[in-house]
Amino acid sequence: MELRQLRYFVVVAEELHFGRAAERLHIVQPAVSQQVRRLERALGAELFERTTRTVSLTEAGRRFLPHARAVLAAADRAADAVADFRTERARLVRLGTSDGLGDRLDGFLAAYTRRAPDAQLELVHAPTAARLQQIRDGALDAAFLRGDWPADGLDLTPLWTDEVLVALPATHPLASHDVVDFADLAPLPLRLSSPDRNRPLHDLVLACCREAGFEPVLGKEFTNAQDTLGTLGLGRPQWTVFYRAHANLLPVPGVVFRPLRNPAPVMPTYLATSAERRLRPEVLALIEAGRELA
Repeated sequence: MELRQLRYFVVVAEELHFGRAAERLHIVQPAVSQQVRRLERALGAELFERTTRTVSLTEAGRRFLPHARAVLAAADRAADAVADFRTERARLVRLGTSDGLGDRLDGFLAAYTRRAPDAQLELVHAPTAARLQQIRDGALDAAFLRGDWPADGLDLTPLWTDEVLVALPATHPLASHDVVDFADLAPLPLRLSSPDRNRPLHDLVLACCREAGFEPVLGKEFTNAQDTLGTLGLGRPQWTVFYRAHANLLPVPGVVFRPLRNPAPVMPTYLATSAERRLRPEVLALIEAGRELA
């Protein structure tokens, strides 16, 4: 028994005419008759009474009709379910994110929703090198990228630039300044991420220190925001850096964030994509949403 046979049977039962049924099905009449005969043989019962002038359902045909319709409806629902899944998959966008995006991420998500209300955005947190590889492998459609990383084979679209702030114990004399000169930080130990974890930020801060005329005293390595800021909050004389967007969401007792000058460091953010995925409308909307925040 095939779905095609059931469909032909139902149309003939509705038309009670093999010729009109064939017209509805856009096939020739002998094909309809052949498939109905095969269905009858499979069931072991006549479904139609045929004369040269009329076609009518037999008792077996009348009993079989509602069940045939139910099977066809179930098959249509099953096909619709798969079609819906394919549509959802087509609209799914996997975006790689990282720590430190702060309130930039909230603004980005709002902007993206306006541009692609039907898209399904899935955020995937992973280290930078892993995010870039996942784009190459096709596991991600795009990823945020702060600073310059090796990104061979990928397209990098500039989105916005974030100011880099200094984080200090609230009890330190520099905390009373509205803006902190880089040179004034020279005596204090610096807690900084290792170059393996965040090469662009590491190199940026060291370059600023050297431009300000000193080589920083490196203290304990920056581990994570909670632990590092917790230590700063104890009042120990040391400093670290945070992106402003991240600092906006980190009100920590005993810690203050201040702008820097001479020099004033900033870090660019890019959207990394593959050339193929970049052409998707949902990915183009990512770019547009990010540029809105520039």
